[in-house]
Amino acid sequence: MKRVDDFRLHFGKQELVPIVIGGMGVDISTADLALEAARLGGIGHISDAMVKTVADRRFNTKFVKDKLKQYKYNVANSDKSVVQFDLGQLAEATSLHVGRTMEAKRGPGMVFVNCMEKLTMNAPKETLRVRLASALDAGADGITLAAGLHLGSFALIEDHPRFRDAKLGIIVSSLRALQLFLRKSARTNRMPDYVVVEGPLAGGHLGFGMDWAKYDLATIVAEIHAWLLAEKLDIPLIPAGGIFTGSDAVSFLEKGAGAVQVATRFTVTRECGLPEDVQQHYFKASEEEIVVNQISPTGYPMRMLSSSPAIGSGIRPNCEAYGYLLDSNGNCSYIDAYNRQLELHPGVKKVSVMEKTCMCTHMRNFDLWTCGHYTYRLKDTSRKGADGNYEILSAEHVFRDYQFSTDNKLALPD
Repeated sequence: MKRVDDFRLHFGKQELVPIVIGGMGVDISTADLALEAARLGGIGHISDAMVKTVADRRFNTKFVKDKLKQYKYNVANSDKSVVQFDLGQLAEATSLHVGRTMEAKRGPGMVFVNCMEKLTMNAPKETLRVRLASALDAGADGITLAAGLHLGSFALIEDHPRFRDAKLGIIVSSLRALQLFLRKSARTNRMPDYVVVEGPLAGGHLGFGMDWAKYDLATIVAEIHAWLLAEKLDIPLIPAGGIFTGSDAVSFLEKGAGAVQVATRFTVTRECGLPEDVQQHYFKASEEEIVVNQISPTGYPMRMLSSSPAIGSGIRPNCEAYGYLLDSNGNCSYIDAYNRQLELHPGVKKVSVMEKTCMCTHMRNFDLWTCGHYTYRLKDTSRKGADGNYEILSAEHVFRDYQFSTDNKLALPD
């Protein structure tokens, strides 16, 4: 019986263990987690979501404080169009986050940056160009374009000296999305180096509507794989979403996938950025607690634990400090939902907003517990202590279990 370790992901002459740890933001996929993946011969992601907040935590910078100080006069104003990101500071924060991670990299693997393109930041094209270019400047091995695929992303960096050197990949959830991207980016004469195919069981934002349950990852991967073969395009496919065991991974690798992307099982590792009390919520979650709703201001459905403190929270929008989801006109659907509740409940000190959530604040505070469909199975991967809590795992333990397990077995910690 084959194991994941019997396969390799090939990038030219480079061979990697075909395990990719997905880029979970905000700083859930930490530098430490990505570096472990690289040390073990696979690929790890760091996310550039809310990169200024991440830089402040890691390097004691004051990007968020300075932005809030600059725009504090606008806090009570529902019009956030004046709240702009300083592009120089954005580049500096990205350089710190990515550059320090790359300096610490050891081992034969790679570290990629997951770039959430749905973070429109009140200037979608300008801020995205800076984020991409700064990640390349800082030495990232590659960039994965995710969460709201911008069809013109490659064109934004086609003049960068590393445009054809770094690995560039995209996340899609359908053949049509891949075809649209390839058609739009054809002018750059640059194919993606890999394509992550994210299915309906993935964590966080989904590339489907609320009819997500009608879709199946294996079917989507097979369709894209057949099309690539017919078009004679040699682009590695990396299935993602619901791949919980090494045997799950092998089932895709045997059918021609280049690697698999996994994330859920790494949320309960020591290297993950989630606080330990939140990790225990993940361990103890029941299947019924895992829901897909539409509270994300992005407009995409999102999978999370129903006990997330962010659900129903009516905090004041914190766009002056954060503002990563402001569109090109300075709008965010949470601001609209919040203001509607204020109008319906005049004089009330604290309102509840069920329709949307202030994603920036709650992701920053680890209060929006996004998760994969199989999070309820995490309890089967660890041991429960006398205090009722589960043992936090090491990233190496989980990685090796994927790499070497057979028969759908899950290795418990020693």
